[in-house]
Amino acid sequence: MRLAGPLRIVALVITVTVTWIVVSILLGGLGFPRIQQLFTSQENSVTAEPRARKYKCGLPQPCPEEHLAFRMVSGAANVIGPKICLEDRMLMSSVKDNVGRGLNIALVNDVNDLLKFIRPLHEGTLVFVASYDDPATKMNEETRKLFSDLGSKNVKDLAFRDSWVFVGAKGVQNKSPFEQHMKNSKHTNKYEGWPEALEMEGCIPRRPTAS
Repeated sequence: MRLAGPLRIVALVITVTVTWIVVSILLGGLGFPRIQQLFTSQENSVTAEPRARKYKCGLPQPCPEEHLAFRMVSGAANVIGPKICLEDRMLMSSVKDNVGRGLNIALVNDVNDLLKFIRPLHEGTLVFVASYDDPATKMNEETRKLFSDLGSKNVKDLAFRDSWVFVGAKGVQNKSPFEQHMKNSKHTNKYEGWPEALEMEGCIPRRPTAS
């Protein structure tokens, strides 16, 4: 019975000593750097994905020299207006409050980058067109020929509530590669009575200036 007290003290000392050794191994001495290194390795392995860089008008790649960056979106049904961006400058949008139902047309002089709505078109003037709601109801044959002369392939087939985006130019010799057309069809329409919006972007070569 007399040994019970000393044995308890010895047991307590051993327990404290073992506990101290375990804690030392886990949190200090040789053990802690290993644990720290483990966590550091895991943190370094999880890196944030780099954000994709955007260029003029949100293009994924920059345009070559002597080219103009553009992006166009047609209107969505009769609710969301179209957008026309050129060289990082928003020419037309609902936010700018300069779009309306029908055909939204921006005339841009290729050399001076100026809008020209009231003067006759100059040679080399770029024409940006984005539909909104209905582009064709009031379009006559003369109007269709005008757009055809600007390089449009699809204007002759443009019909009620079709979606259409087009970039042409005064004096163009060939049909424009910058054109999209989606027919209004109850079988394929994204919205009731309207097809989905069209989006087009790219790089337009500048017209060489006279030397």
